[in-house]
Amino acid sequence: MSKESRRSLAGERGYFRLTKLQNKLRLRQQYMISQVSLLYPIKISVGPSEEQELESFPSSSKSGNYVGSKPVNQGSLTILGLHLTMAPFTKMSFFTDKKEVQRSASALGYVAHAVSLIASYLEVPLRYPLRLGGSNSYIIDCAPSVELSDLLSSTLSTANTKPVEFPLFLEGQDTTRAAYAVFLLNKDLDQLLNYIGARSLGPRHVLANLKELTRTIQSAEFLDS
Repeated sequence: MSKESRRSLAGERGYFRLTKLQNKLRLRQQYMISQVSLLYPIKISVGPSEEQELESFPSSSKSGNYVGSKPVNQGSLTILGLHLTMAPFTKMSFFTDKKEVQRSASALGYVAHAVSLIASYLEVPLRYPLRLGGSNSYIIDCAPSVELSDLLSSTLSTANTKPVEFPLFLEGQDTTRAAYAVFLLNKDLDQLLNYIGARSLGPRHVLANLKELTRTIQSAEFLDS
């Protein structure tokens, strides 16, 4: 920062000038992230084909307690019309619906892109970076633990601490690696929620956490934080 810039922010007048600039930045961030929520709308699936906007989504208070309706089942949420079904990530078999697997991969690609955009607008470096590729996106663990290397011994060794990519899709992949990728994606959502002072709904609520993130950013409390 130059001397002139520091001088302009000095004193009481400088404080108000800085506050005004911060408010402008927040408004801009709020607008940009509202566009992300329009690009990737998250809705409640009411019936076989009918959907409604997620207006009754439980909101959180400053204290971190949730008020309003009960938390929505992960399976009842859609992103851009697609459900994110986690069942194939826990047990993949010959009888698993391949179309369901493809839809979940596309949904995860949407979430990954939304998270990447929101993080860039908030200027938050993600703890687990994303490599976007639509329905074939990856998430990167830059420091895999020893426990993880034991779990995924076919890919890692205990002496190998290089960044490792995990697939956010199942086709042609090991279910353990894909499930871990979803876990890391939710960790990125936790990071962004924590950054804005909101609370995560838990590790199995990827779409719900993304909706809570965009909802909080578009609320008045974000401008006041």
